[in-house]
Amino acid sequence: MQAEYRQRREQLMAKIGNAVAIFRSAPTAVMHNDVEYAFRQESDFFYLTGFNEPQAVAVLAPHHPEHQFILFVQPKDREQEVWSGYLCGVDAAKEVYGASVAYPIAELDEKLPQYLEKADRIYYHLGRDRNFNDKILNHWQRLMRTYPKRGTGPIAIEDPGPILHSMRLLKSQAELKLMYQAAEIAVEAHNHAWEFTQPGHYEYEVQAEIEHIFRKRGALGPAYPTIVASGKNSCVLHYIENERKMQDRDLLLIDAGCSYGYYNSDITRTWPVGGKFTPEQKILYEIVLEAQKQAIAQVKPGNPYKQIHDTAVRILTEGLVSVGILKGEIDSLIKEEKYKPFYMHRTGHWLGLDVHDVGVYQHGDDKPQILQPNQVLTVEPGLYIVPDTKPAEDQPEIDPRWIGIGIRIEDDVLVTSTGNEVLTAGVPKEVHEVEK
Repeated sequence: MQAEYRQRREQLMAKIGNAVAIFRSAPTAVMHNDVEYAFRQESDFFYLTGFNEPQAVAVLAPHHPEHQFILFVQPKDREQEVWSGYLCGVDAAKEVYGASVAYPIAELDEKLPQYLEKADRIYYHLGRDRNFNDKILNHWQRLMRTYPKRGTGPIAIEDPGPILHSMRLLKSQAELKLMYQAAEIAVEAHNHAWEFTQPGHYEYEVQAEIEHIFRKRGALGPAYPTIVASGKNSCVLHYIENERKMQDRDLLLIDAGCSYGYYNSDITRTWPVGGKFTPEQKILYEIVLEAQKQAIAQVKPGNPYKQIHDTAVRILTEGLVSVGILKGEIDSLIKEEKYKPFYMHRTGHWLGLDVHDVGVYQHGDDKPQILQPNQVLTVEPGLYIVPDTKPAEDQPEIDPRWIGIGIRIEDDVLVTSTGNEVLTAGVPKEVHEVEK
């Protein structure tokens, strides 16, 4: 992978010209008191370096005559390593990760100015750490004060996201290999969860079965908090308590994916706990399934991204009218967003190093994002007849037989040169497949 990281850096440096780009590693996060969460590297930093430690800074300086890739890292520290694990150290940061030069992180303030003083701008994302933001801004302000005397130095700070994230949006073959593996593991976990599900089990038992397979198959763990939502819990989009005892006539909505090599999968399936849909559950399920199928059919090169969502919304709205939950002319209902009490989220998102991966969905009001080969996205329509939903004045009261039904079906889809490939197709979703 080091050759790929180098290629990414070279591609970014070619795009920023005579500028300097600065990227900071993720901080350690405290769970409680002095106990830390497992470290997870900041995605942009990892994408460019593969370096997986906190307290590090990467600098790209394409204009510098000697050092184009500079790493600032924690030095080797035997006492710290006994407690917290081995550190790469300064020497190995250069040898293993291909840095032109590496310095101890404590020397950042001393060494950084030499890479900034002849750059014409700084690419840096102002993040949540205000102290580090201030550090970069102070360096910039000092150089600006001396600009009239020297005539060189960065005259602007710009976020690297628009450039870097357009790169991350198109997946390389190495990235796709990891995503195929993440999808395969999650497929196995969902299929096992379907076999395990039965009345009397608790939601957390299903969660445990899923996450056991994630780790057993070599995944880092869940890509996000696993959702195992039965009964009316299926109407809560990000339900993660997972405490309820499942009943015979419940639906069970599972939204679970894993992280493999830092790349993520994201699958949702909904099935009947007792093995058979009720008539109402089956009707709404088939509406959502048809919406997903038609939305996936829109995933092909040259189509605007928004066409996926627009297609799903139309099918869902038509379905809601067909069962009497909505009434009116379809186009008007869509324009007035009368479907939103029952379908309140978008139909998907980019997928990659982040579960909700980077990349724009729209370039202004009149310029949609166009789908290209090697983009990966989710397609996940749903319907949620949330208890206590108040219909609009011109809409009918909701028949109680629909209330408490929540359904979502989600797959990970790769845009190919000729259409699409559903990476998670191994989890069944037809009615006859999910019923027992």
